[in-house]
Amino acid sequence: MRMFVASPHAGGKYPGILCYSDIFQLSGPMLRACTRLAGYGFVIAAPEIYHRLEQLGAVIPFDDAGRTRGLEDASKTPVAHFDEDRRAALDYLARHPKVAPGKLGAMGFCIGGHLAFRAALEPDVRATVCFYGTGIHNGKLGQDADAGSLARAGEIPGKLLLVFGSQDPHVPAEGRDIVDRKLRESGVDYSIQLYPAEHAFMRDEGPRYDPEATDQAFGDMIALFRKVLTPA
Repeated sequence: MRMFVASPHAGGKYPGILCYSDIFQLSGPMLRACTRLAGYGFVIAAPEIYHRLEQLGAVIPFDDAGRTRGLEDASKTPVAHFDEDRRAALDYLARHPKVAPGKLGAMGFCIGGHLAFRAALEPDVRATVCFYGTGIHNGKLGQDADAGSLARAGEIPGKLLLVFGSQDPHVPAEGRDIVDRKLRESGVDYSIQLYPAEHAFMRDEGPRYDPEATDQAFGDMIALFRKVLTPA
């Protein structure tokens, strides 16, 4: 599995963050988000989520044909493969010479938001941020009609932040309510931030990009990761 890895230039130990892309894999917007996060004092590892289907290094174009291709790749990937890859990536981060022991987190966009939610189920993941995660409310992920992610919410041991856009048709208000209610019932330590923005508002290409909401949401993520993961 090929991953993009970035870390602070200075020596020392830092928290390790597993970073999940949207359906377009490691595109320019994703790489910029990863390097920006690394600049705040984190070691990040971003896997190619379709490495079993696409050639290594493949970036799916941000157009209608690319969207279809990315969704088709998702539909061919069983959740068991995503789960296997997650564990491999977390184990890599745990062994990274710049990662502080016991300081692992996760984040992701769109389908990656759902993958990050599943990473939150891992006992060694202490903080997770899901940006407009699709399918969490109805269970749809990859090849599986119901991955059962939300049903397992009670297993989440760390802190969880979910960020949504109020104008996102993929996660409508009723979907957000389902997630909120289940997390509350499960006793999860979580918070939800809602911005007046569209789906994928943090992707810095295309008409849906909202730089102000992006900066605020990015700040939410940094605040959580620093509170939970930054070594004393």
